[in-house]
Amino acid sequence: MSHRNLVIIPTYKERENIEKILRKVFSLSLPFHVLVVDDNSPDGTQDIVRSLQLEFPEQLHLYPRAGKLGLGTAYLEGFAWALKHNYDYVFEMDADFSHNPDDLLRLYHACAVEGNDLAIGSRYVTGVNVVNWPMSRVMLSFFASKYVKFITGMPVNDATAGFMCYSSTLLKSIQFNKVKFVGYAFQIEMKFTAWAKKFKMVEVPIIFTDRTEGQSKMSKGIIREAAFGVISLKLRSIFGKF
Repeated sequence: MSHRNLVIIPTYKERENIEKILRKVFSLSLPFHVLVVDDNSPDGTQDIVRSLQLEFPEQLHLYPRAGKLGLGTAYLEGFAWALKHNYDYVFEMDADFSHNPDDLLRLYHACAVEGNDLAIGSRYVTGVNVVNWPMSRVMLSFFASKYVKFITGMPVNDATAGFMCYSSTLLKSIQFNKVKFVGYAFQIEMKFTAWAKKFKMVEVPIIFTDRTEGQSKMSKGIIREAAFGVISLKLRSIFGKF
C-alpha cells in the first residue's frame, strides 16, 4: 500500500538552501510531497519555491505567512493543512541540510513498516552525533535533553529534536489550539503529548550537521522557553491536562 507523505519545511531567509533541499527530497526512492511554510522571507525564498512549483506541480506546495510567527505555529498550521489534504505521514525537517533528507526514508520505515506513530530523528540515542557545532552548544543541547528526561520521566534521549515523522492518527488526537509553546519547547511538548497519550514512539539515530549556508535562528529566548516550559508540561500532566 502506498502512503501519502508530506514533509513540512518552515523557512525564513533560506534562499541559499531551498532549491537544493527540495530537489534532494524529490529525488528519493519514495514519493514525498513538500509543504514550505514561509514567514514572509525578504530574500526571495518564496519566489524560488514558486518557480519550482512549475516543475513539481503535484509535489510542491507553498504556505506563505505574514511574518515571523514562530516555529511551533508554522508546524501546527502545516499539520492542519496536512490533515485537511489527507496525508498519512507528516514529517518535520529543516531547510538547511542539518537534517539529511536521506533519513526521511528511515523515519518513514519506523512508522509505516514498524508500526510507530512517532519516529524521532535522534542525535543522542547512540552517543552524540552532531557535526560542526561548538562544544558549548553540543553541551547545552545534550544536557537540555537530559534535563527534560529527568523532569518529565519521558523515555526520549533527544527531546528537542526537530526531525520527525508523525502518523496522521497521532496528529488527529492533538488539539492544536491547546499547544502552548512556539519555540524549541514546542518540540518537547509534541513528544510529551504523544507519550502522555500512550502512542508508540521510537528514536531513530541520525547524524545532525549544522548549517553551512544561511543564518542560525537560535536565541536565548528560545532556550529560556524550553527550560521553564518543561516544568509547566510536567505540572499540566500531573493535573490531567493531556
